[in-house]
Amino acid sequence: MTFDIVFVFVLLLVTLLLFITEKFPVDLVALMVMATLLISGIITPEDGISGFSNTATVTVGAMFVISAGLFRTGALNIIGVKLSQIGRRSFWSALIMMMLVVGLISAFVNNTAAVVIFMPIVLGVAREAKVSPSKLLMPLSFASMFGGVCTLIGTSTNILVNSMAERHGLPSFGMFEFSFVGFIFFLVGVFYMLVIGVRMIPSSRAGEDLTKSFEMNDYLTEIILLPKALSVDKKLHEAPLVRDLDIEILEVFRGGGRILFPGPNLVLREYDVLRVRANVHKIQKIQQQEGIAIKSGLQWRDEDLESTEAVLVEVVIAPHTSLEGKSLEAIKFRDRFGVAPLAIRRSGGIRHEKLETTPLRAGDALLMEVRREQIDNLKNHTELVFISEIKQTKFRKRKILPALAIVFGVVTTSSLGIFPIVVSAIVGAILLILIGCLSLEEAYEAIDWKVIFLLAGLLTLGIALEKSGAAVFISDVLVSGIGRWGPVALLSALYLITTLLSNVMSNNATAALLAPIAIAVAESQGWNTRPFLMAVMFGASLSFMTPIGYQTNTLIYGPGQYKFSDFLRVGTPLNIIFWLLGTWLIPMMWPF
Repeated sequence: MTFDIVFVFVLLLVTLLLFITEKFPVDLVALMVMATLLISGIITPEDGISGFSNTATVTVGAMFVISAGLFRTGALNIIGVKLSQIGRRSFWSALIMMMLVVGLISAFVNNTAAVVIFMPIVLGVAREAKVSPSKLLMPLSFASMFGGVCTLIGTSTNILVNSMAERHGLPSFGMFEFSFVGFIFFLVGVFYMLVIGVRMIPSSRAGEDLTKSFEMNDYLTEIILLPKALSVDKKLHEAPLVRDLDIEILEVFRGGGRILFPGPNLVLREYDVLRVRANVHKIQKIQQQEGIAIKSGLQWRDEDLESTEAVLVEVVIAPHTSLEGKSLEAIKFRDRFGVAPLAIRRSGGIRHEKLETTPLRAGDALLMEVRREQIDNLKNHTELVFISEIKQTKFRKRKILPALAIVFGVVTTSSLGIFPIVVSAIVGAILLILIGCLSLEEAYEAIDWKVIFLLAGLLTLGIALEKSGAAVFISDVLVSGIGRWGPVALLSALYLITTLLSNVMSNNATAALLAPIAIAVAESQGWNTRPFLMAVMFGASLSFMTPIGYQTNTLIYGPGQYKFSDFLRVGTPLNIIFWLLGTWLIPMMWPF
């Protein structure tokens, strides 16, 4: 074992720990890895930055633009309307249709984008069918993963592994090369969810009202300032009511009017009615103050908090964004978007206090009161997933057919080998911009730059694994330990390692680390590399056991009020089934 191998192993271990613990954002970790390898001299500067020009990185970026262009036309929302109509008649019909439709869409559109589009629709279907949204959101996420493994462009993991294969001089994967196996995974997954999975999912959302769902009745009240109140004729930030009790005043009702999100310099007047957010303990203290009357027996509903000026919305913090680890106060959220945060749902629990200073996490669901004129501004914030069914953004419906034709052209030209997938994707993205499906600014916003930097940085680590000899060293260990039972055992072990790792860290990171090892294992024994790369691709993209391994699971975590154990209970049997299925099917389709 050389120094370079030891160095890469230590760096690999540190990288895995940082990914799993999420001490730093994943894209920053990837760039730190790149910088460390460049300083060490194990890789050249050309190799270090080659990830930014890699075909996988460029293709994934172009596919983000294509997905956004299709979304801006409203083509997918037309499907959602039909799904809502079915949901009114039958929950099970809606569930089957949703999984089939989302799976099909996810085979050609980024599956995270598909889930983002369908989340508000699914919540609407749940209301129509009078079932808990948790019964639909997990199947939605899982179906997007089932569909993503059916084509080369279904998930960025497939594109990444294909690029690493090309770098080793191996032939590219065809657009539909693994569609047969992917389709079997899809059918088995849908059957499992319908027969077993859905029945194991708890009905966790309390009701259709956001105020009820976020348990706001114990944290909202209205108080009347009587003439003797100490806060009368005081500015809001100086009023004893606010200064001493540290309560938040959401609205002020005065003389038949309504003051939304009152500023610190608003002067309070006698007989003002203040709508406040405070816990029971603080409300009890308010009752003790002279000159203050509390309205009793209030039972809040959404319409009580909404008006012609304001509306309640629920948004989710998207995975791998700059908002992670920051508080609403730090990013000046209230000032930028004119909102009043009311509650944060996290890991099955709800937080009502210290909202402004609470560090945000991916998957957090936020309940907020928002000015209606700020809705579009908020919905355009790419780091937030807007899941409330408010009036949708105006779509460019006249562009639906041209957009579908371009997507069809991308798939056709790449599957027939007319152009490489990277060329087809770039041309498709440019055409969508030229015909007006989305603007250039919207195209830039559509690209998930964290994924781009993550891929670029981790491709560097993959190069280091190869150049240092670490990949060959690991493959020798695997072959000596498991190889005596033959290539099927090695493939099965590689699939299992991949799927377990992808449940605790980024699926792209897992694929980037294990693809070089898969190639080294096959080449050391003179076997076909195809089946081992397929094991990595399927294992990395099909991770159901945790809400943190795959972005779509993170997105539904808060809105579905799931607990970590819910994913373990439903996802573990599915992962085991797919592991056994992959061990059997992959060698059949791609012999050693």
